Amino acid sequence: MIIGIIGLGLIGGSLGLDFKKQGHHVLGISRRESTIQRAISMNVVSQASTNMSLLSTAEVVFICTPLGFIIPTLEQLIAYLPSSCVITDVGSVKTPIVNAISPVWKNFVGGHPMAGSNDSGIEAARTNLFTDKPYVLTPVSTTTASAIAVVENLIGQLGVNIHYCSPEEHDKAVSLISHLPVMVSACLIGTCEKELDAQVHQLAQKFASSGFRDTSRVGGGNPELGVMMAKYNREALLMSLQKYRSNLDELVNLIEREDWISLEQILHSTQQARGKFVKE
Repeated sequence: MIIGIIGLGLIGGSLGLDFKKQGHHVLGISRRESTIQRAISMNVVSQASTNMSLLSTAEVVFICTPLGFIIPTLEQLIAYLPSSCVITDVGSVKTPIVNAISPVWKNFVGGHPMAGSNDSGIEAARTNLFTDKPYVLTPVSTTTASAIAVVENLIGQLGVNIHYCSPEEHDKAVSLISHLPVMVSACLIGTCEKELDAQVHQLAQKFASSGFRDTSRVGGGNPELGVMMAKYNREALLMSLQKYRSNLDELVNLIEREDWISLEQILHSTQQARGKFVKE
């Protein structure tokens, strides 16, 4: 199959590597000539260009740009494609994207691979990034069954765990397990950084180890991505932050009252609940 990929960063580059390994012909689009040359040398793509006209023969196109560029990219892209071409994206927010694109392109399927890395750019691309990871598809009532089948078949070749839900359900869920952690983690780092006692601040830097590393990782990630999460998933993220603040206020209240029994009950409950979300 001829597959187009727009945006040759971590996600787009990793898709290219895996699809090429499956024997597909991969066409890559990037704004930078240096990225194109690197993608070719890394065997991420079969051909690449800065010009979207390269995709005129593509049967499926994956839009792997940052969130804010997905809709504008689609608006430029459709001038080069036959109406039979299937388009999907990898954005971490789905409602505004699906609402904008579905009325324009009947063969559009919203998608979100739940995989990533601390690193970014074409240099971070690697094979098997998506293996055994959740990959969410968010078709709506107007999405064609044939388009869903095409995307389903392709991502199935990556060894992903496919899930289906509405764009709205997706955005509420990821606000809890993806976007909220970024904001909470950023607050953790900010709290440490704003310690006014210079000696304590210096000691905290020296003492920070695995616990701080684990809980601060996503807060120390790409600032642009964090802003895009908040901008495009604003309503759901605000609801999640408000729920988090309520839970935090409850802990503050228990500690102020020295209610260690109730605090232990909460911590025991969260200890048991963690396994429902992550498997060690």
